Amino acid sequence: MTIRTVRPNRGQRFRPRTHCLKKVDAIVVEMQDPKNGVKGSEQKLNVTTIPHAITGANITAWICNKMKTSTEEAQVFGTMLVAYGYIYPLQNHRKLVMCNDSSLYRFQTPYFWPSQQWVPEDSDYGRCIMRLTWSTLSPCLSFKQVDYNHLHEWLNHKWDFIVMQATEQYKAGRDRNKADRVVFDCQERAFWIVNRPPVSLSHSLCMFGKTSNIFYQQAIMRSKVKSSVSLGALVKYITSYKNHDAFLAPCLPSNPWETDHDAYWTLNMRRVDVPTKMRVERWSFSLFELLTDLRGRDDFKIFLKKEFSGENLAFWEAAEELKWGTASSMSAKAESIFKTFLAPGAPRWINIDGRTMGLTVKGLEHPHRYVLEAAQTHVFMLMKKDTFFRYLKSPTYKEIQKKALSPEAHNFSPAQLEENARNRSAGIHPIILWQQEEEEKAKAAAASAPVDVKAVMSKIDRKK
Repeated sequence: MTIRTVRPNRGQRFRPRTHCLKKVDAIVVEMQDPKNGVKGSEQKLNVTTIPHAITGANITAWICNKMKTSTEEAQVFGTMLVAYGYIYPLQNHRKLVMCNDSSLYRFQTPYFWPSQQWVPEDSDYGRCIMRLTWSTLSPCLSFKQVDYNHLHEWLNHKWDFIVMQATEQYKAGRDRNKADRVVFDCQERAFWIVNRPPVSLSHSLCMFGKTSNIFYQQAIMRSKVKSSVSLGALVKYITSYKNHDAFLAPCLPSNPWETDHDAYWTLNMRRVDVPTKMRVERWSFSLFELLTDLRGRDDFKIFLKKEFSGENLAFWEAAEELKWGTASSMSAKAESIFKTFLAPGAPRWINIDGRTMGLTVKGLEHPHRYVLEAAQTHVFMLMKKDTFFRYLKSPTYKEIQKKALSPEAHNFSPAQLEENARNRSAGIHPIILWQQEEEEKAKAAAASAPVDVKAVMSKIDRKK
């Protein structure tokens, strides 16, 4: 028989939160202070007298008075203490919330506090379920029966030993008086509700499991890639970008922060007439690199204009303006985009599938920043799979490659470096650069705007 010794740890992960839990420990210790803490008294639960029981109203009032906060916030903090196992309910064990009424609670013994970092073992949980099953004070619930069956199947190789230990613990527990037995059972049940929550229970410590399940479900649905393929792609990426990394390759012609010479910035301005070879080479890495560089985007527009397919890039740019523009102009921009690119018979109608078109048109009824996300992604993928590769083989790209500059490294002497520092200028103000870019954008938009043939013909008729 194969004995499985490794099992995923289903307990909650308290270790990363140890610092925060230490602060909670101090507050709970202060709550148990005989003079200034929450006042407890003997309370009757059914026919059993429970010592040091406290009510939810007293706990909420103490938190309000201590932290100078509202009743709602105090109740939320009390619920957190119950959910983390510092306080446990004596009546409704599965409802881990703090009720601002006469519901009875008790402070959990420090041995079961989360800050103790006690890892709950499956064998301990099995012994607890068996004792609760045998006890007349704690009938076994349906979810515990399910856990019992799972543990019996998993720990079959040492189940006899677990039964023997549970029997001895049960016999020792019968020697206690009834009140102590009820308190001990409530303490242990509260600990296992926190660390082995049933499926139907939802509280703060269950969110870790739910998040993990979502993550693993997404991981299963994700396409699998061989390690050799992924490593090959990583090596290819590093090989492509190593000469463009400022930490791995020097700046040409010189580093302006070290030499006080602005030739590097001048050659790499956003809309320079003739770019450098390194910059043009980077355009070929991906469509994203090409569109991110404004100079490369301008060159791509020239190619698309020759191909009579500039509407895709124009729509992509319009979607970017809507995404990053001001909120006040959002509705007007969305309406303009719809009339220009999406409406039936639009002057620059884009070719996207019917499902994406339907979702986009429906979303434009209540426009927001990301209403064109699906259509923009669809257009981007079309350009990436077809137009981008044709651009890299086109005369337009080859011509800019020939014209591109290849600056040589500057070797400044110490005297030249001092002179550069003395002649250092403030440079062009960013606002001026922004104004220049806006003017260029307006000119480009006017040049690329669709021509209304009817309006032109009417003007010609008027002149006649």
